[in-house]
Amino acid sequence: MAIAYPHFIASEKASMETGILVPSSSALSPRSTPPSPVILTQDELKKIAAYKAVDYVESGMVLGLGTGSTAKHAVNRIGELLHQGKLKNIVGIPTSKMTHEQAVSLGIPLSDLDSHPVVDLGIDGADEVDPYLNLVKGRGGSLLREKMVEGACKKFIVIVDESKLVKHLGGSGLAMPVEIVPFCWKFTAERLQKLFDNSGCVAKLRTFGETDKPFVTDNGNYIVDLYFKRDIGDLKAASDAILQLAGVVEHGMFLDMATTLIVAGELGVTVKQK
Repeated sequence: MAIAYPHFIASEKASMETGILVPSSSALSPRSTPPSPVILTQDELKKIAAYKAVDYVESGMVLGLGTGSTAKHAVNRIGELLHQGKLKNIVGIPTSKMTHEQAVSLGIPLSDLDSHPVVDLGIDGADEVDPYLNLVKGRGGSLLREKMVEGACKKFIVIVDESKLVKHLGGSGLAMPVEIVPFCWKFTAERLQKLFDNSGCVAKLRTFGETDKPFVTDNGNYIVDLYFKRDIGDLKAASDAILQLAGVVEHGMFLDMATTLIVAGELGVTVKQK
C-alpha cells in the first residue's frame, strides 16, 4: 500500500523522532509550482509509528520488545538510541526468538519475566485494531509470548499503519490465530470452527508456505487460523469459549490490554489514549 503525502523536506531522523513531517518553505511560496506528492510505503508508515512510540521510552525502563514487521523498527530505534547514549540502563524482554536475536545483535540488555514480573512499557504492532483498542495479534506466530509479556506491562503502546483499523475484530477477513497443542490438532480445529458457526467461521491449520508442513511456534505448538465472514459478537464471551477448549493454549484477541494507539496514515500520525 502506498499513501500520498504533501511534499515535505525533512531529514528521515527528524521526521521519525517527531512523527511530524514539516512542509518546505518552497511549498508555501505563492510563486512555487504545485508540489508533487511524496509516496510513503506501508513499511515507511510502520517505521514512523514505531519511532513515535519510542519517544515514550525513558532511561532505566524495563521494556517489552514486540515482534513483527512494525515492532522491529521500534527495537532498531531503541538499539540506536542506546548506542548514541540517549538511553541508558534499558532492559528488554523479547516476545519471540526472532526479537531476542535482533535485540542481541543491537546490544540491548535482555532479561525475562521471572526476573522482571512487572514491565514498565511494551511496544508492539497489531494485525487488527477496533475502535475500543481491542486487538488481533499473532499472525506472525508469537501471540503467546506477546500476551504474557504485554499483559505484564504498566503501559502497552500499539503501533500500526491505518490499514490495520477495523470496525470489529475479524473484520479484515484475515486470520485470527489460536495456538494449540499438536496432539489431535484436527479435533481441536473442528471444535474451534463449531464454536463460531453463526459467524461463518473456517478453521485452517497454519502451514509453511505452499507445503503441508505445520507451522511450529517458539513454544513447539501449532496455530489454527480462524476466518470469519460475520461479526463474532461479544469478544469476552468468545475469548472465554475458546480458552475453555482442552487443547487450546492461547488465542490472538488482546482485549483491554492496549493503553495507547499510534497510527501512521494519510493525515500523518495520530495518538489515541485508552
